[in-house]
Amino acid sequence: MTTPPDSFSDQLPPERFKGPVVLRRSEMSRRTSDQRLLDQRPEAPGDFTRTDPWRVLRIQAEFVEGFDALATLGPAISVFGSARTPPEHPEYRTAREIGRALGRAGYAVVTGGGPGVMEAANRGAVDVGAPSVGIGIELPHEQRLNDWVDLGINFRYFFARKTMFVKYTQGFVVLPGGFGTLDELFEALTLVQTGKVTRFPVILVGTAFWSPLIAWLERTVASDVKIAPDDLELFHVTDSVEQAVSILVEAHAASNSSGA
Repeated sequence: MTTPPDSFSDQLPPERFKGPVVLRRSEMSRRTSDQRLLDQRPEAPGDFTRTDPWRVLRIQAEFVEGFDALATLGPAISVFGSARTPPEHPEYRTAREIGRALGRAGYAVVTGGGPGVMEAANRGAVDVGAPSVGIGIELPHEQRLNDWVDLGINFRYFFARKTMFVKYTQGFVVLPGGFGTLDELFEALTLVQTGKVTRFPVILVGTAFWSPLIAWLERTVASDVKIAPDDLELFHVTDSVEQAVSILVEAHAASNSSGA
């Protein structure tokens, strides 16, 4: 039987999430929760569900849901990188191999749940039967968790989501990416630098991509005493999947043997 060209399956609408809520068609024009929280314009008078005290309850619920879902995850590593990396790109293949290697080493693989590098890392975890986790976020445009996420959580608020990455993982592997990737990278480095998290390896994969940034940190930021020279030792740079995983395993073995 031939499927009519205007069948419903050929017209699946775009969608995005607001926490557990799915928005499609005209509903996608709604502002995100973060937009409303940070917008200085007054909300409709008398509407309690649009006030900050009400949002506190919603934020609390996000933390409870995240803590409940991830509390028994076990050893885990977050993998970050561009959502725009296509499957045929070498970085996609590298991310997938990183997911496999982390899984073989006994780690769950945690990503932002999107496409590109995130999808590849989740896919690599599934390849070897390791836990594959996606921590998604509400965005103004179409988005969904990739098909290789086995445990997925969608958040309304960026800061609640970011807490989950740090609280339930023991290190970051960062592949080339854009603003979101850089945001996660520098936030992790700041937490390590200030002692908020300890023994938290941060590994940059892709020397050609990261070298100009590192040179700027050395020649401009450090030389102008905006950071200390030893702050440049808070991260590792490599092109080797094996070396990246080895750094993580050794750091956590040292941490466990010291009783920290």
